Amino acid sequence: MKIRTNNFSSLYRIFECDLRTIKSCFRAITVPDRLYSDDSRVEAAASLSDLHGRRHNYLRISLTERCNLRCKYCMPAEGVPLSSRSSLLSVEELRVIVGALAAAGVDKLRLTGGEPTLRSDLADIIQSLKAIDGIRSVSMTTNGLVLARRLASLQRAGLDAVNVSLDTLRPDRYEDMARRRGLARVLAGLDLALQLGYSPVKINTVLMRGFNDDEIGDFIEMTRERDLEVRFIEFMPFAGNEWKSGRLVPHREVLRAARAAHPGLRPLPPRPNDTATLWKVGGYAGTVGFISSMTQHFCATCNRLRLTADGNLKVCLFGAAEVSLRDAVRGGAGPARLLQLVRAALHNKKAAHAGMQNLAHMENRPMILIGG
Repeated sequence: MKIRTNNFSSLYRIFECDLRTIKSCFRAITVPDRLYSDDSRVEAAASLSDLHGRRHNYLRISLTERCNLRCKYCMPAEGVPLSSRSSLLSVEELRVIVGALAAAGVDKLRLTGGEPTLRSDLADIIQSLKAIDGIRSVSMTTNGLVLARRLASLQRAGLDAVNVSLDTLRPDRYEDMARRRGLARVLAGLDLALQLGYSPVKINTVLMRGFNDDEIGDFIEMTRERDLEVRFIEFMPFAGNEWKSGRLVPHREVLRAARAAHPGLRPLPPRPNDTATLWKVGGYAGTVGFISSMTQHFCATCNRLRLTADGNLKVCLFGAAEVSLRDAVRGGAGPARLLQLVRAALHNKKAAHAGMQNLAHMENRPMILIGG
């Protein structure tokens, strides 16, 4: 018999059970059919969603504002004013924030900077974050300079994946771009990552017209025998990086050059929430990705939150709006209050960024102070 009543007294007469059971029955009757299990109801209530239906399960954490390179697209030549040590998140504060977010469905972390390997306690941080209930993956983006020296210990601590930022394979260009030497050390770090079983090792390559756009074929050739995922990234505007639209190499042009150099390049099926569209040369061990934030943005599937080294939450890489979770934690806020602040920020997250011409004139941090 199917009951269609919202009257408690009627239910009581029918079921002859106590009030607690009645309320349970009432909930079962009035919950919409699409929420067909208790687990799905809890999941829907707990998840960090915005007004556009995007669920956020991925947190990128900047561990430091310091870096041992001075890459032109990341910071001004004169450097940037750094926050005082006391302004940065402590490891315990980081644990409190990540613990709250993990309880709401965040299960993937990426450690960035600045340069995260400059943290002497990096292995302890990885081990601590990996132990938080709900966290299934901790990865890192690094410039690779000290990777050969530190990676083995980071792997033992629980590091699951590695991205290496590398914009050229030519020593003179590397020194010009990074304003430092070190290409051989980065390549040694890549080799070690492969030897330790990281699969794939991702390489992030920012393409700039007139600088490294003639190396597209060389980077793809790196995937012939090695399980690398080379990802070509469009040059993006941030404070102090001298961005000009004429230096941007758009996705279509990159793909055309890639297929000219490697005619066997073919597309692969898309991965959920991936920023890169993946391609592969037939018979090659690795893959090639294209991240087209400017000309073919992926805002509709964005699942990312960002936490700066000084504890500010950014819900969009290109948005200036920030909320201080550090101040909330230091003021005694618990998980519920932290999640309230995060959800309020997500409530204002836009459907898409403002477009590259508008972004070039908007206020934002330098990339190094956001976290790569």
